[in-house]
Amino acid sequence: MLMKQTVLILLMASAALTGAVADDDVKLTGTVIGTQQTVDYNTWAQSTTVNTCANAFDGDLDTYFASWERSYTWAGLDLGTPHIITRVGWAPRNDVHGEERVLLGVFEGANSPDFMDALPLYIITERGTIGTVAHADVDCSRGFRYVRYVGPADARCNIAEVEFYGHEGEGDDTHLARLTNLPTVSIHTLDGVIPYDKETDITAQLTIISADGLLSEPGAVRERGNASRSFPKKPWRIKFDKKQRVLDAPAKAKKWTLINNYGDKTLMRNLLAFELSRRLGMPYTPYGTSVDVLLNGEYKGCYQLCDQIQVHPDRVAIDEMTADDNSGEALTGGYLVEVDAYAYEELSWFNSAKGNPVTIKSPDEETITQQQFSYIQQQFNAMERNWRTYLDLNTFLRHFLVGELSGNTDTYWSVYMYKQRGDDLFYTGPVWDFDLAFDNDDRTYPVNQKNDYIYRSWGSCAGNMRSFVNQIVVNDPSARAQLLAIWDEARQGGLTEENLTAFIDEWEARLGDSQRLNFIRWPILNTYVHQNPRLWGSYEAEVQNVRRFMRERIAWMDRKLGYSYEPSGIAEAAAVDASQPCQVYTLQGMPCGSDLRNLAPGIYIVRQGQAAHKVRVE
Repeated sequence: MLMKQTVLILLMASAALTGAVADDDVKLTGTVIGTQQTVDYNTWAQSTTVNTCANAFDGDLDTYFASWERSYTWAGLDLGTPHIITRVGWAPRNDVHGEERVLLGVFEGANSPDFMDALPLYIITERGTIGTVAHADVDCSRGFRYVRYVGPADARCNIAEVEFYGHEGEGDDTHLARLTNLPTVSIHTLDGVIPYDKETDITAQLTIISADGLLSEPGAVRERGNASRSFPKKPWRIKFDKKQRVLDAPAKAKKWTLINNYGDKTLMRNLLAFELSRRLGMPYTPYGTSVDVLLNGEYKGCYQLCDQIQVHPDRVAIDEMTADDNSGEALTGGYLVEVDAYAYEELSWFNSAKGNPVTIKSPDEETITQQQFSYIQQQFNAMERNWRTYLDLNTFLRHFLVGELSGNTDTYWSVYMYKQRGDDLFYTGPVWDFDLAFDNDDRTYPVNQKNDYIYRSWGSCAGNMRSFVNQIVVNDPSARAQLLAIWDEARQGGLTEENLTAFIDEWEARLGDSQRLNFIRWPILNTYVHQNPRLWGSYEAEVQNVRRFMRERIAWMDRKLGYSYEPSGIAEAAAVDASQPCQVYTLQGMPCGSDLRNLAPGIYIVRQGQAAHKVRVE
């Protein structure tokens, strides 16, 4: 559990980047430790005697430490006993690249010699100055025996001097440091092994520092994703050894994802799509928030920490199958599947009778039985043949609206669906993967100039999903009427340009410091990556593009659905006194009785006396 405590931020505003040191600071000494293999630039040979980490502590600005490996290398001190670090100093190597090589260097403290328990102390956010030792204050109350400077990626560390100041003491955890105002996720792997595929778990200590405190537990990390794994900024899945409640997430779980957002230069597209999912009344919307990430002390960028899509009481809330659930009602669920263009790369998958590739996510490939595999394949085929009987239209249409409102070209490239025990219906959701949404795909940009839905206008569809969706949202009058009713419910419930613009504005402000560091680490704002259709030139312009798209898209959807938005004039959602008599109505005015219990998820109008309020049921 997270302990309530104050966590102070490692912003450059808190640092005095000068050569001066306060009189009461004590420069610390100890046994030099660090990366042993170095490079001899005279011969370009590997060495252990030239340019060693001892040079970083010799007081000479003309000597330097340069490691043989280009990344994850460091120079530090064993102080003998724990010390509270109050100040750090650094000087760049005296060469043409020296000043930039310290940018994003990270200082850490630990009490284990392998630095598995390390916490960040400071990140360098500005170029260095040749011949000058810059200093920055550190506000971290824990004492550390081992301290180090970890060079930025691809820099061979290349540091002339490193300094630590402070005083002896065990300290406490009343205030800890993070890289920006966002939570910091720090991952340290056993023996420094870097995750290299999405099958192999690497033993790790997983640490999350937030405004509410510290969570640091053993676990594992591995790569995740499909196309996103090809990017230089890698996506990861972290797994705690024991279930943890992370930050303000609803779920207490072992598995969590770190989404890399490499092609999404706003760093918020998934978060905005999750907000659309909530406003469109999806039964479950994945948790997600932005974080800064360190791996073995090296800064990796701004990520989104999100739920793992899995069967879980606070995620996909269906019964979890066991190997014994092979007959009767037990065989009927629950199942989590994904219509998945990458299904052929998985171990447990099938092609449906209608030609749609389907991965079975739960039960997973290690536990699913032949009876379970055959059952879910047969039921999925039955749903495709007779969707009016076996498909839950409510979730399917809400999921459709999230995809279309966001302009997501990948909506039907990957579609999660689930089936509960004792229930014949397939439910659609949760929503996932929006890096190409909100006008970020050169194959469909500009989305709002197209006359038809994005899935019909060069959107990416797995198998024959385009035909399947057409049967419902194009060819079926009753489904279209239900689609319009859901849209009306959402619009009257607060899905407005003003509310979504406010959401974008809030995240732009919150991401201000983190995005700056991210685009120092990954200088791609003026580079086409993934499917970028335009170079907008700055982070602010990237966000403005999404803001513009969202404003235009709401109006586009209104026109496409033949809908005219008129505010209801009824008070926004408010607390209702359940002890008092009330009458419940849909937003279209259909009576729903006088009991708020057992209502389907959605927005309702509740009248009590002369007052009327909108109430969201989740």
